[in-house]
Order: sequence, then structure tokens, then C-alpha cells
Amino acid sequence: MRVLGLETSCDETGIALYDSERGLLGHRVYSQIQVHAEYGGVVPELASRDHIRKAKPLIQEVLDDAGLTLEQVDGIAFTSGPGLVGALLVGACLGNSLAWALNIPAIGVHHMEGHLLAPMLEDEQPDFPFIALLVSGGHTQLVKVEGIGRYELLGESLDDAAGEAFDKAAKMMNLPYPGGPALSALADQGDAQRFAFPRPMTDRPGLDFSFSGLKTFTRTTILNCAVDGVLAEQDKIDIAAGFQAAVVDTLAIKCKRAMQQTGVQRLIIAGGVGANRQLRAKLQTTAEALGGRVYYPRPELCTDNGAMIAYAGTQRLLAGQHSELAVSVVPRWPMTDLPAVDV
Repeated sequence: MRVLGLETSCDETGIALYDSERGLLGHRVYSQIQVHAEYGGVVPELASRDHIRKAKPLIQEVLDDAGLTLEQVDGIAFTSGPGLVGALLVGACLGNSLAWALNIPAIGVHHMEGHLLAPMLEDEQPDFPFIALLVSGGHTQLVKVEGIGRYELLGESLDDAAGEAFDKAAKMMNLPYPGGPALSALADQGDAQRFAFPRPMTDRPGLDFSFSGLKTFTRTTILNCAVDGVLAEQDKIDIAAGFQAAVVDTLAIKCKRAMQQTGVQRLIIAGGVGANRQLRAKLQTTAEALGGRVYYPRPELCTDNGAMIAYAGTQRLLAGQHSELAVSVVPRWPMTDLPAVDV
């Protein structure tokens, strides 16, 4: 079965074609970073307009890469939530229209389920069950995964997601947009031990996260170090290093606790922050110390992309699930509400 995947939940237009027998046939991602850079963040209306502008030519590029025509597609998968409602509507309208015109089934896919299943696009895939750490700009969650659609939420952020905290800390230091990757690049040069950043909520039981305190500590440290409102370059580098180390340590501590409490030794990491090299290294060490193993998608499939949506949609379409051909999106959508896929 060949499924065309459309990802338009935020500020990346992702298109991919997945074959249930041959794997990923091609994918393209257009980032809107330049569109939103002058505003310092995503402008929803501009995001929606850019998805409209880029989706159709990207579909043609992916089909050309695969040497196929639109008439050779067997199903459509599109992101139907969570995300920006206007951006989601672009993908939902396009996906349903294509399905209707081609007389093929369509399926609305949960954005975070796409991320969770992205490691399945690699040659070495984790077996069920596993623990999933989902870390992105909008979500930080620990999920026990027994199978597709069989999800138990173990913990989540009570305030900002990890990626959101990265972006806000970067903005405090006047780093260029997007702030998260800029802060990480700076942190790799710094002394993470110079400032005593806290590891929030690690001294109490439970698997929830909180990153608002780290933002407050970052702001206080910047104010204490700045001279006449100007932060010296070395101070900036070391603050970035301390902040990143605190986030990475916090995530690793909670992952270790989740593996110990559940007895599950397989850990996957997915989402935009999952591309962070320090986080990958720390979780690798954490899993191996417990006799376990960590899996993650290639960096290009950590950020929003159509490949993960095409894969997730394929599994549900093969199980006989599909959406009605009506435009419907769900900006807020608990992943635990998804139906299971019988294997």
C-alpha cells in the first residue's frame, strides 16, 4: 500500500510517500524559518498561507523522486491534530480533496503518534513494549507504548515543554530565531558546571516535568552577570551550557525512573529536541546502565515531517481504519484517546 503523508501542523510543510512493502519512497520538508524569523516566533496566519503555497509543488517533487504518479497512490494520511488550527485545516482540506478525487481512503493522524512511531522508519526498529520520550516545542511526555494506539501517559510537563523552554531561554540571551538550536550550538562550547542550575522535580516521586523554574533561574543568572544590560560572550556560553545540561539531566532522570518503574528496557526518543546530541548521548548511557537500549529516528525525522505521518497513517489504513471525507481537525487531542490497531 502506498500512502501519501501530509504534515502541516505548525511551520513545516512535510510531504512523504510510504510503501508498506518497500518503505519510505521519498520525503521533502519545507521550513518556514525565514518567514517567521522577523517576528521571533510562528505567526499562525502566515504559516497557513505558506502551507497553501508549498504543499502542491512538494507533492509533485516527492512523486517525481519516487517515479510515480498521483494515480498510483493508494491512501492519504494528513495531520489532523494537535497543532495550529489554520495550518491543520490546510492539510485536512488538501488530504480529503485528494482522497475524494482519487477515490481512495484518507486518515487523520495524531501528530505526536507520528513522532512516536518515527523510529519505525529506521532499519533497526524497537519491539513493543517500549517507553517513549516525546520532546518537542509543544510537548514533553513520557508514554508507555504496548502497541499502536495502546498508550499509557506516564508523565508530562506541567508548564512549558522542553523545546519551548529552550526557545524562551534563547530569547532571554538575544540568540537568533529559532532559539533552541542556537542555544544548543552555543552550549557545546561552554562550562556546564559554572552555574548551579536546578534539576526541577527530580527530588520528588513521579514522572511529570516542570521547566518554568529553569527559565526563572536563567533570567536571574543573566541579570546577575550582565554589566549595563550587556551579557559577556563567555557568560552567555556558560549559561547556555548550564541550562542545556539541566534540561538533559532532568529528562534522563525521569526516563531512568520510568524504565525502572515499568520494567521496560527499550526507550525511544522522538520530537524536535530528540535531535539534541547531548540528550541522545545521555539517554544512551542511561539505558545501557539499566541493561536496556535507546532508539531514535535520524535527525531529519525528529523535526516535523511527512514521513512519520505517512507511516502512522499506513498502519491505521492497513488495519481498516479511515476518516470520513469531511474536513475536521482537533487542535487539542490526547493521544490516549486514539483507537488501538489490532496486529
